[in-house]
Amino acid sequence: MPFQDKTIKCRDCGADFVWSASEQEFYQQKGFDNPPARCPSCRAARKQQRFGGQGRKMYDVVCAKCGKPTQVPFQPKDGRPVYCSDCFRQMKGR
Repeated sequence: MPFQDKTIKCRDCGADFVWSASEQEFYQQKGFDNPPARCPSCRAARKQQRFGGQGRKMYDVVCAKCGKPTQVPFQPKDGRPVYCSDCFRQMKGR
């Protein structure tokens, strides 16, 4: 069954926002059962609040495959390879 864009009212600000067909498909692929309750702006603001207004802490690493310096949103563990987003995407696609 093809998805269709839906208009949803934000629980925080009350504004209407569109939940696109592609977003609905993404939610289904991830196994999410409920539609978003907040508009993209309120979601971003809430995410910012959770991380203390400073954004997510990033860690500097060197890609284990190509050697390019990059940043990751998790603290790497010793002995475990860490990849840049390009190399990770290539490996995941296999």
